[in-house]
Amino acid sequence: MPELADSLDARTLERAAVTILADELALAATLHLPGGRERHRRQLDRVIDLANRALAAAEGEGDEPGGSCAGARSTLAKAHAVRAQDARHGAGQLSLGAQRAPTREACDDGWQRVEEIVAVAEASALAAARMAAVLDNKSAWKAAQAAEAAARGARRIVDERNHAYTFHADPGFSFGEGWYLAAAAVLAPVAIQIEPGKPQTAQAERFLLDAGLGSRLVPYRSRPRANKHLPEIVARAFHADPFSAPRKLRAAFLGDAPIPRTIIDWADRRLAGVSAATKVLLWVRYGAHHPTRNTMYPELVELARRVLAAHCMPVLVGDAVRDGEVPAGAVDMTLFWKEPIFQGADMRRAQLQFFEHLKVAHDLVGQLGVTTAGADGPALMGLPTMYLTDAPNVRLGTWVGTVPGYEELVRGDGYFDHVSDRLRQWAE
Repeated sequence: MPELADSLDARTLERAAVTILADELALAATLHLPGGRERHRRQLDRVIDLANRALAAAEGEGDEPGGSCAGARSTLAKAHAVRAQDARHGAGQLSLGAQRAPTREACDDGWQRVEEIVAVAEASALAAARMAAVLDNKSAWKAAQAAEAAARGARRIVDERNHAYTFHADPGFSFGEGWYLAAAAVLAPVAIQIEPGKPQTAQAERFLLDAGLGSRLVPYRSRPRANKHLPEIVARAFHADPFSAPRKLRAAFLGDAPIPRTIIDWADRRLAGVSAATKVLLWVRYGAHHPTRNTMYPELVELARRVLAAHCMPVLVGDAVRDGEVPAGAVDMTLFWKEPIFQGADMRRAQLQFFEHLKVAHDLVGQLGVTTAGADGPALMGLPTMYLTDAPNVRLGTWVGTVPGYEELVRGDGYFDHVSDRLRQWAE
């Protein structure tokens, strides 16, 4: 194509550029179709190339005023305006994907690409302005203004990037995600925004302030970072300093005040008359999100049997048991978190204090069950944890071998035997 263009005169090149640009403008309604944007960008590149060649050829031919030079400049002004608008659209779309990227690196890489697209918009705005300054007519200035507006809009996307992670305060959202965010903020320079106007907004703010994270709070804005980054951030902090990370989290999450008497009395009453054997938490989960991760009743029964066989007492926590009775020999403390003492202003710290009291006063030695974020608060504070899964968990797998005592067990031949081995180690 370049060799052919080099052999054409300025007028032919300029007319070809005009025709292709007109065709593209006529196809504007089809840009959303598969391949539409890619074709559009290729054709814009072609228009700008042809128009630049026409301009160079006309200047070399000694073009007269109003001839091919003026036509090429007019086409360039319009084409750069369209390119700037396309770049603004592309930057907006890519920024959405960047914010939802699965890792911090992927997020930052995506935003780097957004920066590059914004630079395209700004370069086209400058080019359109140069053409308009030479032509000095209404049409050219209109194109230049459109390009400038698109470039400003594209730059605004970068300037308004939201670096914060959201602390969700809607009870319908995963409660355990709060442990991830608070832990990441304790261990790394993470900005936090709290979901406003939700039933647990005040409780979330109370927990973060009590944890000493007030300086990390920022006003709520749309398009935050994806919370899926958080386990990896925590894992990196544990890997960098495995000794101080747990201590920092315990200090932030529990504070230095004694566990409230109301929590102690409530837990002691529920365990009154129960065997003095060591305790193991069995987590029960029934959620609409990822229902394949929900508790399977036959597995729950077998886990309880294995806990008892290891001379430990199974204590059920989490959601209420479905599909059958509470397994024989188990203590039912499911739905404890719905009790009034765990739903007050200090609900998040109170729930962690409940687990801490079980460790200190009732010989709680570990927890196991299906993957549930509710178990990860105690896990981060040092409670040995084993979660069962059908396939390796990409997010939480970053904690395995990094957060002390945190273990993933993929279901397969002999996995119950591995559970029994681990239970015996905990009991010892």
